[in-house]
Amino acid sequence: MMQVDGGAAAAPGRRHWVPSYVATVIAMMAIQASSLGFSPLIPFMKDAWGMSYSQLGTFTGVYGLVALLMSVPAGLLAKRFGEKKVLWLGMLLAAAGLASVGFANTYPQGLAARTLWIFGYRLAFICVMTAIALTVPSNWRGKAMGLLGALSAVATVLGSSFSSGMEAAFGWRKSMFGFAVIALLAFCWFIVFYRQSEREPVLAGAVQRGGGLFSAFREPIVWVIPLLGLTNAAGFAATFFVPSVVRTVLHLGSADAAQIISGAYMLAIVVNPVCGWLADRYDRWLVMAGITLVMIPACLMMSSTNRTVFAFATALLVAFGHAAANQVYPTAATLLRGRDTGPIMGIVGLGSGVFGYLGPQALGWLRDYSGGFDLGWRVITVTTIGILLLVLYLKRYVRRRDG
Repeated sequence: MMQVDGGAAAAPGRRHWVPSYVATVIAMMAIQASSLGFSPLIPFMKDAWGMSYSQLGTFTGVYGLVALLMSVPAGLLAKRFGEKKVLWLGMLLAAAGLASVGFANTYPQGLAARTLWIFGYRLAFICVMTAIALTVPSNWRGKAMGLLGALSAVATVLGSSFSSGMEAAFGWRKSMFGFAVIALLAFCWFIVFYRQSEREPVLAGAVQRGGGLFSAFREPIVWVIPLLGLTNAAGFAATFFVPSVVRTVLHLGSADAAQIISGAYMLAIVVNPVCGWLADRYDRWLVMAGITLVMIPACLMMSSTNRTVFAFATALLVAFGHAAANQVYPTAATLLRGRDTGPIMGIVGLGSGVFGYLGPQALGWLRDYSGGFDLGWRVITVTTIGILLLVLYLKRYVRRRDG
C-alpha cells in the first residue's frame, strides 16, 4: 500500500502473503459495508429517535470525533501489540456497537452505541492499512491499495442494498443486527487466515532518528498531514446527507436514495484502481490535485433540484472522494519517507477523522440555520478549493526537498 517515490520498502519477511492479504480485504469489506452502507437507514433512525438535523450531523459525524481520538493511538497499539490482535479486537467492538444501535430506543442510546461501533471500526481500519503495508510486497502495494479501495466500494454498494432491503422486509433494526453478523463472520475468517507480521518494512535510505513508539512525530511536516483529511470531507458528508436531501428536497423515497448512493460507489469501483494506477505511474501529488479538482464542480452541482444532475454530482463527489481517501495514505508517505508504519497510518487517519466529523456536522448546522442545504454545499466548495491549494503546496515542498 505504501509504495513511496524515491525508495522501496523491504520485503515483508514472509513468502506466502496472499491469504493474509485476502483476509485483510475481507475484514475491510465487512466493516465498510456497515460504515457507509447503513446510510439509507438514517431517515428511519431520525424519525425513531426524534433527531434534529444538528443531532443527525453529530450522530454521523461521531465517526470523525472517534477518529480524532483513536487514529494515532490505534497506530501505536498496532506497533506495540501487533496489527492482528488490534484488528480483531476492533472488529468485535464494531459488531457489538452495530447490534447496540439496533437495540437503541432514544437518541442518547443511539449515539452511545454508534460511538462504540465507530471506536471498533477505527481500530480495525487503521490496522487494515497497517496490515497491507506490512503484508504486501513493495512491487504490489500500489495495486493492492487500488484493489482494496475498489472492493471497499463494492462493499458499500452491497451494504447499501442490504440495509434498504432488510429495512423493507424486517425494519431498520434488523438491518443493523445483520451488519453485526457480517462483522463476526469476517472476524472468524481473519483469525484463521491472517498471519501476524514479524517486523515492519523500512524504506531504503530512510533516516532513522531514534526508536520508540513516538519516533514518527519528530518530523515537523507530520503536523501538516492531518489537513489532507479535508480531501474527502465533501464526499463523506454527501454520503450521509444524500438520503435526507432526496427525501426533503427531491421528495423521493429511500429506494431512490439507495440507488443514488449505490451508483456513486459503483463509479468508485472504477475510479479507485484507475487513480491508483495513475498515482503509481505519475506524480502522486498531481493525481491528488486532479482528484480534488474534479470534486469542486461536483460540490456546486449538489444544490441542483434535478434528480439526474444531483445523482451525477453525488457520484462524482463520493467516487473521487473515496479515491482520495485511499490515495492519501501512500501520498502522505512521501512526506514521511515511510518510517513507523502503524503510527504513520494513524497520523494520516487523524486528519480524515477530524474532517469526517466537521463535514457532516457543519452541513447539519448550516441546514438548521438556513433551512436548506445550499449554504452547506457552498461552504464545502470553498474548503475543497482550499485543499487543492494545499495539495499543490505540498507537491512543491516535496519537489524542493528532493531537488
